[in-house]
Amino acid sequence: MNNEIGIAGTGRMGTAFAKRLLETGHPVMVWNRSPEGAEAAIEAGATSAADLSALTKCDVIMISLTNAEAVSAVVDALAAPGIKGRLVIDMSTLLPVETETIAKAVTLAGAEFVECPVGGTVGPALKGLLLGMAGGSEAAFARAKPILDHLCKRVEHLGPAGTGARMKLAVNLPLAIYWQTLGEALTLVRDAGISPEIAISLIADSSAGPIVLKNRAQVVIDTLNGTDQPGTFDIAGLTKDLRLALSLAKSEGRELPLAQTAEPIYNGALNAGLGGFDGASLTKRSAQ
Repeated sequence: MNNEIGIAGTGRMGTAFAKRLLETGHPVMVWNRSPEGAEAAIEAGATSAADLSALTKCDVIMISLTNAEAVSAVVDALAAPGIKGRLVIDMSTLLPVETETIAKAVTLAGAEFVECPVGGTVGPALKGLLLGMAGGSEAAFARAKPILDHLCKRVEHLGPAGTGARMKLAVNLPLAIYWQTLGEALTLVRDAGISPEIAISLIADSSAGPIVLKNRAQVVIDTLNGTDQPGTFDIAGLTKDLRLALSLAKSEGRELPLAQTAEPIYNGALNAGLGGFDGASLTKRSAQ
């Protein structure tokens, strides 16, 4: 019998983690700040934690939250009743220095810590096809890997805590910039009578077509044809990660000129109420 896994944070990804782990035979206990947010995971077979401290009964505790403040608050709440001997896996996307601070708090409480932000959205998570970027000690990673292997088609141990955060921001930065450049490319054919279907299919089949466009071509086409599509990795999430990348670069005296140019464009999309829509909505704005 597999040990029970506790999950703190059942947003889109946290719920997908819970469903996938249940499918692979792990008992799962879930906690979410707003109880209604955990309903989908509970309906799938997860146990509801009466409160956050109930997760400390689990041998492994996964965290999937929006920002470092939320993760730190959860770690503090877990440490109060005691997590000695537990393994904490943080799947959140944070700054490296934030992850390092959280890792110290976990280890001071006597638990092991692994960060593993992932590439991929809900669909790949449900199929165990994510890309895992892990940081932590060798021993902690070895303990976490059998669980992460259920979620990821590939998981790499990159080094100490913080290295996974760096790699995740490096992975997402080109994606954030791509939606803007795709929109600019489409302005060149906007008045030529070429349909979005043909334009996107040709770009997707060319050297200008990354995997994200090949996988999400129809979403982009539907968006260009006038209907913004809900995003599993939406403009709000892309903006958050873009800002984190810029913050990291600034703290280390590095320049990211393309990212700096893209940030106000993303801010404009948020101000236009597009935060919950797919990144392709940015493409549509740029192509107009």
